[in-house]
Amino acid sequence: MSDLISLAHGSGGEASKRLVAEIVEKYFRNDVISRLDDSAVLKIGGGRIALTTDSYVVDPIFFPGGDIGSLAVNGTVNDLSMVGARPVGLTFGLIIEEGFALDDLKRVLASAAAAAREAGVEIVGGDTKVVERGAADGLFVNTSGVGVVPDGVNVSSANARPGDAVILSGTIGDHGVAILSKREGIAFETEVVSDSAPLNRLVAVMLEASASIHAMRDPTRGGLATTLNEIAQKSSVGIVLDEASVPVRPDVCEACDLLGLDVYYVANEGKLVAFVPERDAGSVLAAMRASRYGEASAVVGRVVAENPGMVTLDTAVGGHRVLTPLWGELLPRIC
Repeated sequence: MSDLISLAHGSGGEASKRLVAEIVEKYFRNDVISRLDDSAVLKIGGGRIALTTDSYVVDPIFFPGGDIGSLAVNGTVNDLSMVGARPVGLTFGLIIEEGFALDDLKRVLASAAAAAREAGVEIVGGDTKVVERGAADGLFVNTSGVGVVPDGVNVSSANARPGDAVILSGTIGDHGVAILSKREGIAFETEVVSDSAPLNRLVAVMLEASASIHAMRDPTRGGLATTLNEIAQKSSVGIVLDEASVPVRPDVCEACDLLGLDVYYVANEGKLVAFVPERDAGSVLAAMRASRYGEASAVVGRVVAENPGMVTLDTAVGGHRVLTPLWGELLPRIC
C-alpha cells in the first residue's frame, strides 16, 4: 500500500478493502466491526439494534433524480435495512463551505425531510460546521442511523449458502450514469435519473415472505460485481450470474457503451441484491414485484459450492466471464 491516500481508497473496491483491513480495522478490531456489514448489529437487553454511519460527498450535489440530502437519508435507511432492521431514527450532520448559497441549503434540507417522511423515519439530531472557503466542496453530509432488528432475522454478507437464489430488485447502473451525465454535461436521447430510494418497506415485505433470507446488500460504490465479490468472499461460496436475466435500462446500457463503462461496476443507490433459499425464492420474488421499488425484480443468479470467493457471469452469447472485484475508482464522488 502506498504511503499516501488516493481516490482509489474511496472506491468501495479492493483498495478500500485493503485500507480498512490493513489500517482502520487494526485499531478498532472487535467481533462486531470485523463482520463489515452495512450496519453493526448490537445486543441491547433482550433485543437487537442496528447502528450505521455514512458520509456523503457526491459531486454534483444536485443531480437528475435526487440530491445530496435525499441521497444521505436513503443511503442510511438502506444500510440499516440490509441487515433486516426497521429504521427508527437518523442524525444529519452538515459540513458547509463558506459562501455556500442559503437557498441551496434549504433545498437540500427540504429534500432530506421529504425522503425521511417517505421512509417513515425521523431525523432526530444533527450537527453543523462551517469551514473556510476552499476547505470543502460546497457541502458534505454525515448521517448515522439506528434501527430495530426483529427476532429470528439473521441477515449478513457472510451467510450466503450454496443453493441460494440471487435476486436483484431492479435495473443496475442508473445512479452512476445519472451522476456522470450531470457532472460532465453529457446529454442522452432520454434523461437518465438516479434510482436513489428508501428500501426499508421493500425489505419488510421480503422478510414477511421469508424470515430465512440469508444476505442482502445494496450495490452502491463498485456496483453489482464488487458487491457480489464481497459476499462470495465473506461467505466462502461461488456465485454464478446470468447476464440475460440482469435488468439494465437500454439508455443506461447505451451510455455505458458510449463511455466505455462496465455496467456491472457502476453504482446504484436504490437497488438491493438478496440471497434467498431456493424454496422461498418464488414467494420472496412475488412480494418484491408487488412493492413499489421492486417491480422489476428478477432472479439473476445462484450460489454454488464450487470456486469459493469467485463470481462468474454466464454471458448472453453462451460464454463465461469472471467478474473480478473493482480495484480503484471507476467514478469518484458518486455518493
